[in-house]
Amino acid sequence: MRIVLLTRAGCSACAAARSDLERICGELGHGFDEVDVDERAGAGDRELRAEYGDRLPVILLDGAEHSYWTVDEPRLRADLLK
Repeated sequence: MRIVLLTRAGCSACAAARSDLERICGELGHGFDEVDVDERAGAGDRELRAEYGDRLPVILLDGAEHSYWTVDEPRLRADLLK
């Protein structure tokens, strides 16, 4: 399973989600990627920011939105253990 954390610089909720994912993924042996939607938009890919920019942080699991604003830890753990 691929986990992607969508963030933006200076977002305190994004920092909290990163910390949660580091802990959860570390415990379960999963990695995750982090994408700054503003940086991506500046490079010409505006799709992520247009879709998710108003509810960051967003956690994508295999490309589908899993949770936003906070990490839904029980659900994420259950999905990663499937």
